Amino acid sequence: MEALHLFFTSWFSPEQLALTALGTFLGIYIGAIPGLSVTMAVSILISFTFSWELDHALCLMVGVYMGGVYGGSRTAILLNIPGAPSAIATAFDGFPLAQKGEAGRAIGLSTVMSVIGGFVGIIILSFAAPFISQIAIKLQPRDYFMIGILGIMLISSMSQGQFSKGLFTGALGILLGTVGMDPMTAEERLTFGIVELWDGINPVAVMIGMFGLSEVLIQLHFMDKPAMKQILDKIIPDLSEIRKYLPLSLKSSVLGVIVGALPGTGGDIASLMAYDYAKRSTKKPDVPFGQGAKEGLIAPESANNAAVGGAYIPMLTLGIPGDAVTAVFIGALFIHGLNPGPLLLTDNPDMFWFTVGNLTLANIFVLIFGLTGIKVFSKLVTCPKGILVPLIMILSVVGAYAINNALADVWWMLGFGIVGYFMRMYQYPVAPVILGVILSDLMDQNWRRAMLIEQDSLTNLFSSIIASPVSCLLFGVIVFIFISQTPLWKKIRS
Repeated sequence: MEALHLFFTSWFSPEQLALTALGTFLGIYIGAIPGLSVTMAVSILISFTFSWELDHALCLMVGVYMGGVYGGSRTAILLNIPGAPSAIATAFDGFPLAQKGEAGRAIGLSTVMSVIGGFVGIIILSFAAPFISQIAIKLQPRDYFMIGILGIMLISSMSQGQFSKGLFTGALGILLGTVGMDPMTAEERLTFGIVELWDGINPVAVMIGMFGLSEVLIQLHFMDKPAMKQILDKIIPDLSEIRKYLPLSLKSSVLGVIVGALPGTGGDIASLMAYDYAKRSTKKPDVPFGQGAKEGLIAPESANNAAVGGAYIPMLTLGIPGDAVTAVFIGALFIHGLNPGPLLLTDNPDMFWFTVGNLTLANIFVLIFGLTGIKVFSKLVTCPKGILVPLIMILSVVGAYAINNALADVWWMLGFGIVGYFMRMYQYPVAPVILGVILSDLMDQNWRRAMLIEQDSLTNLFSSIIASPVSCLLFGVIVFIFISQTPLWKKIRS
C-alpha cells in the first residue's frame, strides 16, 4: 500500500501534476523542433531547478524527457526532418505516409503506439529494477569498473561503423572527467597549475556545449530545407487498426526496453533496431517498407518510448546512465543529495516509486497532448532560423552560467561546443564523450578499490575475474564486443 501511495504522489499534488503536464507539453515541442534536443533541454533545466525541491524538479524534467522522445516524430512525419535522433527511423515510412495525404493518421498512430511503448517500458522498469538492484548490491569493485568499460564500448559499437572513433572519444571523456583534485589523495591531476581547474570540469557545461552549442553551429552550417504544407484530416486511429498492429508494437517495445537498458544506447539505437526487426519479421506489409508501411512507423515509435523506461533501469540500479538524458538525471539526483545505484531502492524506495508514478503520468500526458494541437504545431515547426538559433544560444549561455553562477562554466560550454561541432563534422560521435565524463568517477574509484583488494597485482585481479561467474561474464562480453568490431571478424562473418 505504501508503494501504491508513493506511485500516485505526483498525481494528487496540484503543483507536481501541473509541472509534469507543463514539462510534457514543452518536451513535445522541444523534441519536435529541429535544433532543440531533449538532452540540451534537460541539461539546461537542471541548472535552473537545482534550488527547487527534488520532487518538483523531477516532475518537470521527466515530463520534458517523455514528451521530447515522442516529439521528434512530428517533424519526421511532416517534414522528413527528425526532431531527435530517436525519430530517424520514424521518417523512413512516416514521411511517405504524409506525402500520401495521411499525415494526420500517421501522427495519431505514432502517438498511440508511442504511449503503448512507454507503458511497456514503465511496467518492465517496475518489476526488473528491484531484482537487478538485489544483484547489483553483490557486485565487486572490479565488476563496476568493467561495467563502465562495457558502457563505453557498447555506445562505441553502435556508432555506425565508427567503433575506434567511439572508443577514442569515450577515452577523451574519461580523461576530462579526471581533471581536478584527486578525491583520494587530494593531489592535482591534469590541472597544469591552473587554480580554476582544481574543481574539475563541470559535466553539465560539457553537455550543454556538446549538444546545445554544437547544434547551433551545425544548424548555421547547413541550410534549412523549405517546409511543405500537409493535409491533416483524421488524427485518432481506429480501434481495429490498433488491434492489428498491437503485437508488433509490444514486441518492438520489449526490444526497446532491452536496448534502452544497455548503458549508453538509448532510443535512437532502439528505434533503428526495432525498424530492422519489423522489416525482417513482417512478411506481407500493405506497402513496401520505405514507401509508407505503417509497420515501419509503429516499430520505431514503440521502441524509442519504451527505451525511456529501459534507460532508467541501469540509472536507478547501477548508477550508470542508460542514455545521455539519464546521465543528466544522475547529476540532478547527486545535486539533491541522493546517490543513484544499488542502495537507492533500499535507502530511498520512495524515490523509486515516485519516479515510476511520475513516468506513468507523463506518458498519459503524451497521449493527451500528442493528439491535440497538430495544426498549430505545423506552423511552429517552420520557425525561422534567425529566431531559433539565437534562442538556443541564449538558453545555452544562461544555463551554463546558472550551474555555479560562474563565467568559467560559460567558457567551458563555448569551448566544448566548438569541439563538438568539429567532432560532428568529421563524424566523431559526441555521446561517448558525455558518457566518459559521467563514468570517469565510477571507473576511477572502483579501479583503485579493486587494486587495493588485489594488493596491486594484475595477476590476482585476473584470477578473481576468472573465479567469479559475474566478473567472468562481464569480461567475456567486453572481449566479444572488441573482437566483433575488428576487420578480421567482419571478414569471417561475411
